[in-house]
Amino acid sequence: MLVHSRGGRRATWTVFFVLFLPLFALPFLVILTASFATSWSGAFPSGFTASHYGAATTGDSLQALTTSLVTALAASVLALTVGSWAALAAAALKKRGRRFVDALFVLPVAVPSVVVGLAVLVAFSKPPVLLNGTRWIVILAHTVLVMAFAHQSVSAAILRLDPMYEQAAACLGASPSYVLWRVKLPLLLPSLTAAAGLCFALSMGELSATMMLYPPDWTPLPVQIFAATDRGSLFTGAAVAVVLMGTTLLVLLAVSRIRTKASFR
Repeated sequence: MLVHSRGGRRATWTVFFVLFLPLFALPFLVILTASFATSWSGAFPSGFTASHYGAATTGDSLQALTTSLVTALAASVLALTVGSWAALAAAALKKRGRRFVDALFVLPVAVPSVVVGLAVLVAFSKPPVLLNGTRWIVILAHTVLVMAFAHQSVSAAILRLDPMYEQAAACLGASPSYVLWRVKLPLLLPSLTAAAGLCFALSMGELSATMMLYPPDWTPLPVQIFAATDRGSLFTGAAVAVVLMGTTLLVLLAVSRIRTKASFR
């Protein structure tokens, strides 16, 4: 902590517990409490039941969770592949070229995600590339939305790389492809795993663009939560939301362990 005096530390922790902790933790606590409630007529919920989790982990909700996992995994892999390739290619360009590539990849997050969904819907609703009504249009939209974060993360990591590693490998006779696969990419692995985790988490929670694109047989979990709360099933929707948060956190913890191991290689 940057505050060294005892009084300053106490004031800092007081502000944290009084202001920031309720601001960020209280909404999640409310969702968790609602997932076990049977009624909520006053300021606090009443009753206790775990039956909402039965509906949240079976049937349509389980299918929606699988759909979200597959969509997030596919979108993360595609975004990381394309974003990393573009970052590596842009690193060899002049400053103006790098700025153009960065602006191109940041554009989808500079506009509302519903605009991205509409753009994808219009672009791929007619031949020669007809994706409307399929799962692929949802995966494509998620890829476009999260690709900027993969590109920016890898681009920043490339700028921090010491070029002496590549130069030493080249001086020892390594080919450019060998330098890329055996020198540069291993050094970028912590940033690649961090970008993958961020892309996965963002895709798991994406709703606005998904609402415009998803077909009936490919319903992600955020859409299921919205549908449950929209028809008045607040407690079931809260349980599904907790399942979504828990699943995302478990995947992020696994990615974090991989990143930690990669950092110590």
